[in-house]
Amino acid sequence: MIQKALLKICCSLAFVGTTTAAEKPNIIFAMVDDLGKEWIKCYGAENIATPHIDQLGKTGMRFNHVFSMPQCTPTRATLLTGQYPFRHGWVNHWDVPRWGRGCHFDPKKNPSIANVMKSAGYNTCIAGKWQINDFRIQPKILNELGFDEYAMWTGFEAGNKPSGKRYWDPYIYAKEGSKTHEGKFGPDVCNEFILDFIGKQKKDTPFFVYYPMILTHGPLTTTPHKPKAPKTDQFPAMVEYMDHLMGQLVKKLDETGLRENTIVIWTTDNGTGGFSNILNGRRVHGAKGKTLENGCCEPFIANCPGLVPQGVTSDALSDFTDLLPTFAELAGAELPEGHTLDGKSIAPVILGKAKDGPRKWIMAMGGGPATYDKGGRVINIRKYRDRVIRDKRYKLYIENDRSSVKLVDLQEDPDELVNRLNDPKLAEARARLEAVEKTFPAEDASPRYTPLAPQSWDHVQKNPGRQPGLTRLPSNAPKAKRPLNKKRRKN
Repeated sequence: MIQKALLKICCSLAFVGTTTAAEKPNIIFAMVDDLGKEWIKCYGAENIATPHIDQLGKTGMRFNHVFSMPQCTPTRATLLTGQYPFRHGWVNHWDVPRWGRGCHFDPKKNPSIANVMKSAGYNTCIAGKWQINDFRIQPKILNELGFDEYAMWTGFEAGNKPSGKRYWDPYIYAKEGSKTHEGKFGPDVCNEFILDFIGKQKKDTPFFVYYPMILTHGPLTTTPHKPKAPKTDQFPAMVEYMDHLMGQLVKKLDETGLRENTIVIWTTDNGTGGFSNILNGRRVHGAKGKTLENGCCEPFIANCPGLVPQGVTSDALSDFTDLLPTFAELAGAELPEGHTLDGKSIAPVILGKAKDGPRKWIMAMGGGPATYDKGGRVINIRKYRDRVIRDKRYKLYIENDRSSVKLVDLQEDPDELVNRLNDPKLAEARARLEAVEKTFPAEDASPRYTPLAPQSWDHVQKNPGRQPGLTRLPSNAPKAKRPLNKKRRKN
């Protein structure tokens, strides 16, 4: 009996010691550039085919209430840091390779989601779009931020014309340097890089892939599957090809036997730019850069046959600050020390251990180009940026003087056309959301970094410095037709 008991204890200890790495899920976070729910079939989009994304939603968990920030840079800095723009400082867009001025995403000043994953023993990879560092000046920056392997469109590097190409003949940065891939399609180059990375992984070591996709941001382009598409058909074709790439990724996971333990999260960084489509019977216009729902409430799907419940639609509230703490919990990683995080983990929701998340509200803010001060340091265009705060039903718009200017009932008014700020029936909802706003700092932070050396291409503005005045509220209301100017030439 004693021998059997000892054997049982020894087996138990051996199990504990050998399953830690195997129990950690692989994580792939794929984020499309500039695409709203109105272009995804499983969310109710018409006139489009997205079978692979739809299948992820059907066999996984589809979220209804997830906020990104309204534009590229604020969203990307938010997911990397687990902080809101008012804290990490990238409230506005600043295209570092194009505009420079010594600004950069500084790993010594900011937390990084990839470094968190590496601390938990993960192999890490990134491929796609970056734009918050200049690889000419910082050739090892992605390693410093925690990425082992990388293949990135550089973003347009001022003074380097080939770098402007992200689609056909793309200019891609990797460990061997930057080069043009003649005759190649940029999204294919990045997707194949990730597939190759996945193919090299072993089941006893977890991996993390951050996939900030190049598609579907402008300029409009033909795609390999529709090389002769006219301009009017190119955007839907770009959406379809993005879906095709996701299908290839899932197929690779199946082929390598990694699918059952790989959590795939698919989402977008902000709303569509400049195109409209039909969503659940109503026309929805792309609202990139705006705090409307079609600008910042994004499609968000989690899928993993072995871990994530299938066929679930979640109404849990979440925003992109939650990604870092969520991935940290899934990976068994410690949160970064010395930084205040705004995010809350939704890992229990994703794993089916909780029906609702920890949040009572979510927030979105930011967008538009930044500026710089008299010393040349990049700063936000406003001292306090307008923003929106919402729960599962009500949404409050806050101006940059911190006043409440609009309250909408999203359940009754999904287009956000009726301002019910002074409706006594919604007084409690208004008070509840205003109480959240009062917890925010009085002044937004600006990007945190030690300036890099000046460069010849550094951007120069005519009137740098902060702008006064209020922000005009975004609206989904139909634009009034402009009267014809008879003096205007008719072409």
